[in-house]
Amino acid sequence: MYYQRTLKNDIQCTGVGLHSGKAVLLRLLPAQPDSGIIFRRLDKDGGEIRACASEVGRVDFATTLGSGDLTVSTVEHLLAAFYCMGVDNAVIELDAPEVPIMDGSAASFVYMIREAGTVPQSRTRPYLRIVRPLQAGGGGRWIRLMPSQELRVTYTVDYDHPLIREQTVTIPITSATFEDQIAPARTFGFMRDIEMLRVKGLTLGGSKDNAIVLDENKVLNDHLRFANEFVRHKILDVLGDLSLCGFALKAHVIVHKGGHGLHTEMAKLIRSSLAYHPIESSEEAWVPPQGSFAQPLA
Repeated sequence: MYYQRTLKNDIQCTGVGLHSGKAVLLRLLPAQPDSGIIFRRLDKDGGEIRACASEVGRVDFATTLGSGDLTVSTVEHLLAAFYCMGVDNAVIELDAPEVPIMDGSAASFVYMIREAGTVPQSRTRPYLRIVRPLQAGGGGRWIRLMPSQELRVTYTVDYDHPLIREQTVTIPITSATFEDQIAPARTFGFMRDIEMLRVKGLTLGGSKDNAIVLDENKVLNDHLRFANEFVRHKILDVLGDLSLCGFALKAHVIVHKGGHGLHTEMAKLIRSSLAYHPIESSEEAWVPPQGSFAQPLA
């Protein structure tokens, strides 16, 4: 059987918040079985926010969990690392309202998980097997889950930029493929948008050290890590956002021109559709740890 896992040791780092531009202390700690992923705001008297679909707040430019003055934003890269590297239960301590952006990818979080190590726990790891298609969104922007024998993602982006245009990647998600092919892909932004966002007090910590920056014709960074790094990063985002459904998934995730809004809407839809899909534990399948609602497709 596949058993839940948590971190073996504590580990911490400091980084910069993408939007605030301020220093952030991040500490990753073990947690009890069945507790899931919990964010703890040290600067808010230890207030806790569960990483679950019901806690989704703002979804513009990043995924934010919580409400009122107890929130945590830019959670998707760290959640994707936990989800795909086999960590079901952990506490994430922060002294700020934002997970540090690191280099704009999940590579640093994968490194931290590897350094901390993981240990099995006494409870089996449940996963949700998608047996009926689910879809959210419509028109030119949508996300669909189809039955599959493994977790697999197909993602398409289409940007009016000469270095991006339309890119599509299909990849089975295992800890190895995530670590090598998805985790290193960095977030990206366009100079025209960054200037507008900074006027609004956002992306104050953004730079070429933690994002791919593009002007109208070219990438301003020295190089890309993958020729199609842009769509690979979107796969990173959707994995982190879908982890909020609270279950390991056995499904083919297909996304066309998605974003955090659609990703998290699907996480909510999964929660509302549990009666349609069996919750199982298997020795045969690889299992990652753990809006307006669309309707299940017939």
